[in-house]
Amino acid sequence: MHPPHLRLAALRLHAEGVPFTEIHRQLGLSRNTVACGLYNRRSAHIKIDNRCPRCDRPPRPLDDPRAYAYLLGQYLGDGHLLTTQRVPLLTVTCDVRYPGLIHEVSQAMEACGARTVGYQERVGCMCVRAHWTHWPCLLPQHGPGAKHLRKIELADWQQEVTAAEPRRFLRGLFHSDGSRFTNRTVRNGKTYTYPRCTFVNESADIMALCARTLDSLDISWRMARRNTLSVARREAAARLDEFIGPKW
Repeated sequence: MHPPHLRLAALRLHAEGVPFTEIHRQLGLSRNTVACGLYNRRSAHIKIDNRCPRCDRPPRPLDDPRAYAYLLGQYLGDGHLLTTQRVPLLTVTCDVRYPGLIHEVSQAMEACGARTVGYQERVGCMCVRAHWTHWPCLLPQHGPGAKHLRKIELADWQQEVTAAEPRRFLRGLFHSDGSRFTNRTVRNGKTYTYPRCTFVNESADIMALCARTLDSLDISWRMARRNTLSVARREAAARLDEFIGPKW
């Protein structure tokens, strides 16, 4: 069996109008192999989409790890991958009050491989949606049921990406299930104000991913409740502001 990139090269040459005989000579393939790749119906359904780095053999590094780390955080927070359709559909639900987040999610989807991104407006939110055959390759955490009712753990290659891009991963998490607000305290009759950030998620596994990533950046945090992680110290909140800041 010949590697997929040769079939892809044959299809590209054919689309450019290169004669059949010249194609098999350039690629060093038999006439029968080229004919099978170009005209056989079954061969036409072979995945030749080279946008998916996980389907290459061996798998190649991600084209845009920064965009992927952000999209992964968004997916773990407010994303859903529907695989029952002919082509899988990835949806990330965003608050309509933050058009900047909607734009950033759509850019991340396109950078990761989606050709087109669509939008579905609902009451109070905007669903950013993209069909792509290879979403399950990039998001192996998908499965039936709510995320907090099943095990969520990153594959080795995903851990490498989040370790290399911890800020982008946290940005995606906090943009999905996080909030930033001003905390006020009164001491000796004087009012002090400072920013405070929280991350709320029902999944203990996703909460642990957030906590470990904060630890890797030496950003202090504590669990305010079972499902709420708090970044309350002034210096810690200031660190988050460097790469997350208020939603926009």
